[in-house]
Amino acid sequence: MEYSKEFKTALSNFSPIEKDRLIFRLLKKDKLLSKKLYFELIDPETTDNKRDAMEEIVAEKVLLASKYISNQKYFLGIIRKISAEITEHVKITTDKFGEVSLNLLLINKILEYNEDLSRQRFDNVYKLYLYLINKTVKALSLIKKLDADYWMELDEHLETLEEKIHQNNYLSKLFINNGIDFNWLTSDKIPENFDQIIKEIKSQGFLR
Repeated sequence: MEYSKEFKTALSNFSPIEKDRLIFRLLKKDKLLSKKLYFELIDPETTDNKRDAMEEIVAEKVLLASKYISNQKYFLGIIRKISAEITEHVKITTDKFGEVSLNLLLINKILEYNEDLSRQRFDNVYKLYLYLINKTVKALSLIKKLDADYWMELDEHLETLEEKIHQNNYLSKLFINNGIDFNWLTSDKIPENFDQIIKEIKSQGFLR
């Protein structure tokens, strides 16, 4: 929404008390904005602190979710909620590194249960696997936009991810069938035109 000059002037003319009332009214309706302002203004925790806490949350919640692997619809629903918590963390802290590292951690924690996943019918785990592939693709796209100083640490996550993918025959084949090159699972080998490559892959009906 565009705000006119007149509207901005009218807001500026509010008294301090009126502005405070308006701010608190808006914050009550927008909890995400409230959390973001709290973090930016007075939260003693740093972005690193909050990322560390999120790492523990992700690991703990995937562990708790693992008991529902046989119920794939419910399991994927839990995973999506964990992913939403990561998204909220990123929106509050603008943690670009964490956006990648936490999502890769989420994928790796899920794939720690490769043995249990392998017992499921492929039809049952297909949606989960496609979800994980798309999350991986998104992470690779984001890595390409990060400073190269972060790449070494992220490559540790990617190396673990590649190992776990190859331990899961169906998932490995699905990566290949959707046009994803395993060579891309190293930061400096992600193609410069990666987003365009993915766009073309999707235009052919893959990753959907």
